[in-house]
Amino acid sequence: MCRWPVLPAGDFDNGGLFLPEGFEAMVVVDSVPGAARHIAVNSNGDVYVKLRFISDAGGNAALQDVNGDGKMDSVKIWADYTDKGQYGTEMRIHNGYLWYSSVTQVYRQKLTPGKLIPESPMELMLTDTQPPRSHDTKPIAFDKKGNMYIPFGAPSDCCQVSEGAPFSPGKDPCPLLETRGGIWKFDAGKPNQFQQDGELFAGGFRSIVAIAWNNADDHLYTIMHGRDYLHWNWPMFYTELEGAILPSEQFFRVKKGDNAGWPYAYWDHLKNKKMQAPEYGGNGRMEAKDTSYIKPIVGFPGHFAPNDLLFYSGNQFPEHYRNGAFFAFHGSTSSAPYPQSGYMVAFVPFRDGNPSGPWEVFADGFAGIDTISNTSDAKYRPMGLSQGPDGSLYVAETVKGKIWRIMFKGDREKFGAHALTAMDKRKAEAPNTKMPDELKDNLDRKDYSPAARTYNTYCGKCHERNGEGNSRFPPLKGSEWFAGDIQQPLHIVLNGMEVEMMVRGRRFMNTMPAFANVLTDEQLADVLTYVKTEFNGATSGVSVQEVRKARKELFKK
Repeated sequence: MCRWPVLPAGDFDNGGLFLPEGFEAMVVVDSVPGAARHIAVNSNGDVYVKLRFISDAGGNAALQDVNGDGKMDSVKIWADYTDKGQYGTEMRIHNGYLWYSSVTQVYRQKLTPGKLIPESPMELMLTDTQPPRSHDTKPIAFDKKGNMYIPFGAPSDCCQVSEGAPFSPGKDPCPLLETRGGIWKFDAGKPNQFQQDGELFAGGFRSIVAIAWNNADDHLYTIMHGRDYLHWNWPMFYTELEGAILPSEQFFRVKKGDNAGWPYAYWDHLKNKKMQAPEYGGNGRMEAKDTSYIKPIVGFPGHFAPNDLLFYSGNQFPEHYRNGAFFAFHGSTSSAPYPQSGYMVAFVPFRDGNPSGPWEVFADGFAGIDTISNTSDAKYRPMGLSQGPDGSLYVAETVKGKIWRIMFKGDREKFGAHALTAMDKRKAEAPNTKMPDELKDNLDRKDYSPAARTYNTYCGKCHERNGEGNSRFPPLKGSEWFAGDIQQPLHIVLNGMEVEMMVRGRRFMNTMPAFANVLTDEQLADVLTYVKTEFNGATSGVSVQEVRKARKELFKK
């Protein structure tokens, strides 16, 4: 029997994870201050973590196993910088440097041999001069020729004239594509660069958090966050179920000059076709007018939220995993009225540079519950991936900053389809990975009040059905914005808002669409009353008269 030597024992319950036969997992750290985004494991086993919530102590954590038991018992925070946005992403080791990013800047530090924290100065490699907005993440991929590839996300769902508003057409051409929604190529050795110092490598990518260079075939790969709200914005074309599972999360092999098609088109993995976006004349059945858009090599179900990508190059795992792609799916926020989906690590086998089989569930159980009604229900949300020097796979999550180490302890030579049976069953049956049943899995089958149903339909997709919000959208429950005068939130609901705001001590940057032309005065009064009484303990609500008065004040001619 061929076993990998000198691996620590996995936790008795694998840290709560479900894994293929022969694999074990251990929790190497239960949490890190500020939670976690991407991670990097050094050749000596030290772990570096990009923090989600930056403190005055810094935006990075360094973890070390001091006593050699496999657990990280030393945690140090460093690297303070002014950009405190929560979407700073990257943590990567490349050519002896530790690379990391904030929302608007990319840094590197030379690693110091024998030192956990680099002692070299922070070098500012790239600055994004545009203000922080949604989908600004700055992950990095490096090729073999000294270049780095950095996406600039588009702060938009589908480049509408009225962002987020039902029935609003798309801007044609989309002006964001001049500086956003693409991947730019830069010199990896040149400090103090700006976007204009690079070149646009490929365009039509809405939001990228996961990007990697595959050394096995010497190509750039990425998986894109697809747009949202097909049913919400265009109910005449898409059912609630179609809105929950479409459009696909697209996994691409990217070449210079490629165009993925955003915002004009999307991928439908059920039809296996590139479709015309409804904002640009599509109707759910019309294929993309432009046939030059690249097709994905794999289309995952919609809203899984792909936040990291790793090509496995180690020898510890069985041959099935060699040169294949692992994905960290953070989990959906907009699958209602169906269960939220994703919240797991997936795998796609590769052979000769191409996918050689369907996508697999590799690690599941992060959420801690079967049916995820609200994003906040999930105990953990996978975010970062890194390969250890012995071939172990490390997985970080964003709720607490827990990190797992996944190891193979079985017989690599005998690993086969039988070892994947249980995970295949989970993929087909677990609410977070299966194809939902249109009737049985609809969470709105129960008898809600009209106010609750209106809230779930128009507000719950972002702020969650329980009002707790998520990493993208602010909570309504316990919000200071509802503690006093109702006029300010009423004006926001009517007119929308596109500015940074603080809610319960956290910073949010997403667009709030206007509902003045979507909901009646009666519906607006019902929804705001529901938020005040259900989520904030108020004894009185909002009257129709108050809504009418606010509407007149905002839109008087």
